Amino acid sequence: MRLIKRLDMFILRNFLTLFAGTFCISTFVVMMQFLWKYIDDLVGKGLTMDVYAQFFFYAIETLVPTSLPLAILLASLISFGNLGERLELLAIKAAGISLIRTMRPLIVLMVVLTLTSFHFQNKIAPEAQQKLLEMIRSLKMKSPELDIPEGVFYDGIENINLYVDHKDKETGMLYDVLIYNLQDGASRAHIVLADSGRLETTDDKLHLLLHLYGGGQFENLQGGDGLQAKYTPYRRESFVEKHFIIDFDTNFNMTDESASDNARAKNMTQLKESIDSIENYLQRQSKIYKENMERYSLAIPHEARISDYDSLTVTQMNDSVRKKLEKAEERYLAEKEKRGMKVATSTVNVDSLMAGYDSQKQQQIMMTALQKVGFQEMDSRSKEDAMEWDEKQIRLHWIQYWLKITMSLSCLIFFFVGAPLGAIIRKGGLGFPVVVAVIIFILYYIIDTGAMKVSREGGMPVWIGMWISTLVMAPLGILLTVKSNNDSAVFNLDAYVMLWKKILGIRPKRNIVRKEVIINDPDYVDMKKTLDQLIATSREYLGSLPRSTFFGYMIYIVRYWFSKREDIKAEGIMLMTEYVVEVLSNSKDRQVLRLLNGYPVMETRNFRFYRRRRKDLRAVIKYSEQIKKEIEKYDTI
Repeated sequence: MRLIKRLDMFILRNFLTLFAGTFCISTFVVMMQFLWKYIDDLVGKGLTMDVYAQFFFYAIETLVPTSLPLAILLASLISFGNLGERLELLAIKAAGISLIRTMRPLIVLMVVLTLTSFHFQNKIAPEAQQKLLEMIRSLKMKSPELDIPEGVFYDGIENINLYVDHKDKETGMLYDVLIYNLQDGASRAHIVLADSGRLETTDDKLHLLLHLYGGGQFENLQGGDGLQAKYTPYRRESFVEKHFIIDFDTNFNMTDESASDNARAKNMTQLKESIDSIENYLQRQSKIYKENMERYSLAIPHEARISDYDSLTVTQMNDSVRKKLEKAEERYLAEKEKRGMKVATSTVNVDSLMAGYDSQKQQQIMMTALQKVGFQEMDSRSKEDAMEWDEKQIRLHWIQYWLKITMSLSCLIFFFVGAPLGAIIRKGGLGFPVVVAVIIFILYYIIDTGAMKVSREGGMPVWIGMWISTLVMAPLGILLTVKSNNDSAVFNLDAYVMLWKKILGIRPKRNIVRKEVIINDPDYVDMKKTLDQLIATSREYLGSLPRSTFFGYMIYIVRYWFSKREDIKAEGIMLMTEYVVEVLSNSKDRQVLRLLNGYPVMETRNFRFYRRRRKDLRAVIKYSEQIKKEIEKYDTI
């Protein structure tokens, strides 16, 4: 019992030493990948070390659940690989201790790490994620001159909309600049257009200096509603160089904006509450949309079919108007049928209604109707987009809900993949085990990320997409654990080569060469009698085989399954051939050795190669006769 306790401590000590190193390496690798996304927000903004420390601290907290499974996979694979390479695992098995018993202290440790990972993801990581999102928002507002995009309006500066066609990142110059300054209100907007410019921060970091070159400025001088004023005074000027001072605190300040709408910043209880609230909101909105459509959009007392417009002339309704009305009617009828509303079958003769109007009035009526249908279509699409957005938010919340469970279970699964794999390959260090671990983790990551994206877009149920990677890796871990515990040759390349050769019917070729030292010379007199018997038996067996046709092959299969006499004869011929080869391989005659290499390696249990068996028997007869003639010169009788 004391030995078992020492063994447990030995296994734990070896694993924990490697786990500390692999965890640091995995966290560093994942952290570098994360930093590439926000490197532009961190570099060149004059941030202090305490801001960097906070950013890295919150980032590491959010990335621990991702790096922990990879660290466990690496540590378990390397530790058991070291035990196998140093033959310590062999000594443990020789003492009667199974691999499962050896893994027992680490299994307990993995269960503790799995529960710890779940608690960390559910309690600590959401808070760190919220702090991190707030810091990222604050960093983006730190130096807006670095965040101005090309080709779109930038509204990161209060009351100012800035458009830049393109910019030079090395010099900081902005080209084709358009500015809407709304500090005095929308009615007195200052519009500035310049060929180039540059935006920089003052030394006190409380203002922005905007330098513009080669442009003009326009502004209204009177407030109020400019549309109602008959005359609106304005000012217009051109400039070669102009400078603006804009109040903007570029010092780093944490924003007070809450990240509670982000699913990653919520624990499982908050996620479930958010899902229920969004689903209830969707149900209410869907009911309101349906009632509004039934009351306003679809509540038409008399239905009119497009076919009733056929009597109108081309001048009264052109083809484009007719096609739009036809599509509108199809959408209208489909919407009513989808919402369970009864579609009226009564029609109204449009000719009688339109006859009282002139052609101009008829065209006006139709265009008004078409405009209303277009407005209704836009309204329906906007509501549909809003509902799709809410449904996507539900899927995102469910993804984060299941991710907390699957990421925790991956710690346990990766241990049962890495530990038996290390015991099988018996290679330690940071070479081959690292390659294997990275390949396994990349495979897991590809499956998990791909299924997550499909689930996020609604291509499959979320719970299926989030559990696919676990359902793929769990059987692999069970298989490797069972094979390693039973000392199966999982990675024995020769075993797989032999299996494929057996399946494909590829046979080895004989390679008999002259021996340097021969202890016993073959008895050629006895071998001559053996060859006579081998020739006679082979001819008899060959004559008993059916012809090489389809019906002959069917007869052979029936004989194979219902009678074993033919197989006994074939096995006897094979054993007799191998005996001849074994005895005559001690001959000094090179011609005899060359003829021995012509004997085929016969198969007696594979009934698929029927034609090959006939060919083998002919080869046995042929080379036996030649060898018999060759050894007659050694006949001393």
